[in-house]
Amino acid sequence: MADRDFYEILGVKKNASDDEIKKSYRKLAMKYHPDRNKDDKTAERKFKEATAAYEALKDPQKRAAYDQYGHDAFRQGGMGGAQGFGDFAGGFSDIFEEFFGGGFGSSSRQRGPQRGSDLRYNMSISLKEAFNGKKSQIRIPSYIGCDLCAATGSADKSGPSTCSTCGGNGKVRSTQGFFSIERPCPTCGGEGSSIKNPCLKCSGTGQVKKQKTISVTIPAGVDTGTRIRISGEGEPGQRGAGNGDLYIFVEVQKDNLFEREEENIFCQIPISITTAILGGEVDVPTIDGKKARLNIPSGTQPETQFRLKNKGMSILRQSRRGDMYVEANVEIPVNLNSKQKAILKEFEKEGGTSKKHSPKSQSFFSKLKEVWEDLT
Repeated sequence: MADRDFYEILGVKKNASDDEIKKSYRKLAMKYHPDRNKDDKTAERKFKEATAAYEALKDPQKRAAYDQYGHDAFRQGGMGGAQGFGDFAGGFSDIFEEFFGGGFGSSSRQRGPQRGSDLRYNMSISLKEAFNGKKSQIRIPSYIGCDLCAATGSADKSGPSTCSTCGGNGKVRSTQGFFSIERPCPTCGGEGSSIKNPCLKCSGTGQVKKQKTISVTIPAGVDTGTRIRISGEGEPGQRGAGNGDLYIFVEVQKDNLFEREEENIFCQIPISITTAILGGEVDVPTIDGKKARLNIPSGTQPETQFRLKNKGMSILRQSRRGDMYVEANVEIPVNLNSKQKAILKEFEKEGGTSKKHSPKSQSFFSKLKEVWEDLT
């Protein structure tokens, strides 16, 4: 029976790109893989054909030889060289791992002791602590190296020994004809080594659980969402491998007086109606715990905003500060006595509430007059 054309097997044209060949093979491999079609000899045959075709066409030199000489290029003494697919069985698992990352029982790389896991700690701080920065000590649940076995996992502190099942490779191979599959070693779990005499305290892991106290410095200017990395303060790795890292995630609480927008601070201050009318000076609290003197000009309207330069929030890793914006909240007096009411009525008789003294009313009635003129 004549050999089937490799391009025909993969369902691609002879001028197909490497990417098209790769995608076609992946689709066929997923469809006909033996693990998905147990006891189906037809699927196994198609899977082997597709793999053989891909092995030839993925390599530029082999593909060129096949295009020129066909299947003769891979037969003993053929023009393509006698090597052919002699390395197919050994290289198949690498082909499949390239596509599926070790799926369907393909080979697993020897891992060895793994680096420790990273830890996360959520820290809530006040706005003033975010302005000033903060030094704190935190306690986190973690794993530390076992002191009984010196983090080796072995009762005699000798550490892991080479796995006798896989000889340290971390994988074992099963072969059926020229078809070979590599799997993680069941004895050592793919690590290539194992603990023969496990430590009783840590059960061979080299780690024990314990609360750990860590000193943390929160820099001035942090905001909600700031992430601070502390290298090497995560969980220890297996049997002496490197530690992971600790990540501090900051959340800045809302303040009762100040509002923050990036590096700027906003606040409202109450001022008396007489100060708004006549002008004057008021003391304004600032985020650094001090006071700033603010000049209120005469005729200040409600919601007027004043800017105090360099009185805002600290800026992370910078020496300068943002600005502070103060909004005037003009208070209307309540619970007036009869004398106060009489004074206000006299003020009104003297034209104190006329439009020329009330810029917002003057602007409003001017706009209203324009509307009425448009309607007539």
